[in-house]
Amino acid sequence: MRNFGIVKKETNELIFGIRAVIEAITAGKEIESLFIQKGLAGNLYAELRLVIAEYDVPFQFVPIEKLNRLTTKNHQGVVAFISPISYQKTEQIVPEIYAQGKTPLLLILDRVTDVRNFGAIVRTAECLGVDAVIVPARGSAQVNPDAIKTSAGALFRVPICREMKLKETLEFLKDSGLQLVACTEKTDNLLTEVDYTGPTAIIMGSEEDGISPEYMKYCDARAKIPMLGEIASLNVSVSAGIILYEAVRQRK
Repeated sequence: MRNFGIVKKETNELIFGIRAVIEAITAGKEIESLFIQKGLAGNLYAELRLVIAEYDVPFQFVPIEKLNRLTTKNHQGVVAFISPISYQKTEQIVPEIYAQGKTPLLLILDRVTDVRNFGAIVRTAECLGVDAVIVPARGSAQVNPDAIKTSAGALFRVPICREMKLKETLEFLKDSGLQLVACTEKTDNLLTEVDYTGPTAIIMGSEEDGISPEYMKYCDARAKIPMLGEIASLNVSVSAGIILYEAVRQRK
């Protein structure tokens, strides 16, 4: 079992009001998303910002109309969703994988924002024994009921590591002996020409923009999926399945 302390909950829980959100964060609740009204001010809001900074909670400023669509209650300019999963930390997961005598195989998703793509990727990752999926805290798909359904429950079984500073995470992985492999069309190397038998983390980018250049420079190898038809790109979840199957094929 690779649950690493994953706690299963049925769905996202909406909470609203500044004090309620502060209490949820300080109580250790996993905040999936936090929306704050633009222009909000006051002493209680200042306290919320301090708590957000202390607990590294991702948030975004939104117009009041968005908050009013989320709830008709007195939200005081703050609405949050508690995550249905418990996020893990890469620096804790990797040593545990090594301690189990395993060769790590990780998957990093950069700017994959579609929840169904995300769920499908995690489902494939679970089927192929991927040890953890790493996502940045900002600019990633939410773990919501649609993502969970598409994953066929795999989101409750595969550790998901949400990192505030992905560059530092990539540096940690390299320092921990993992090679970073970018799945990208910007190379002449086919995915079958890369060796995945050692400790490996594969990076997938968005279908629109690919992998961020700032992350690409950390990669030790680049791998391209051969394309024989006239359509020049694949759905990111399909691409993830192809390269992960190649990694597992080599390891078997």
